Amino acid sequence: MERAGEDAAGFTSGDFRKTLGAFATGVTVVTTSGEEHAYGMTANAFSSLSLDPPLVLVCIRSGAEGMAQITQNRVFAVNILAAHQEPISRYFASKTRPRGRDAFAEIDHRIGVTGSPIIADIAGALDCRLYSSQEAGDHHILVGEVLALEVFEAVEPLVFHGGRYRVVQTD
Repeated sequence: MERAGEDAAGFTSGDFRKTLGAFATGVTVVTTSGEEHAYGMTANAFSSLSLDPPLVLVCIRSGAEGMAQITQNRVFAVNILAAHQEPISRYFASKTRPRGRDAFAEIDHRIGVTGSPIIADIAGALDCRLYSSQEAGDHHILVGEVLALEVFEAVEPLVFHGGRYRVVQTD
């Protein structure tokens, strides 16, 4: 017999979310640009996938504006945020941020090889062409073929763990 608030697996969505929060993740801003305007969104569901060919994946909520933009544009960049860029993460996670042509008006950036914005002072970036898309639950898994990349090894990454932003401590 299921208890109120629990699914057939015996735990709630809150339990699931809390357990996932025990896994520290990097913080990225996924960007894209098409004929009309650039778009960006904060995402921490990002992973490497293949070395040959070079593939990465990002997971985006189905029906989200970012999903529609990337599907339409067929390109995206994964901007790996540096420790000092929590405000940029919060900006692109905000539902009230500027959209359309003003989306990057206050964000220092340049344009990557795919036309996607590459944010300044990041830890690294992967500029990708959409390789495939797979629906999975309430999200889509977008696989990108990496066309260009950059890394700044001396830059500490921004991390998310236990529902909070954190910084990796090095000696």
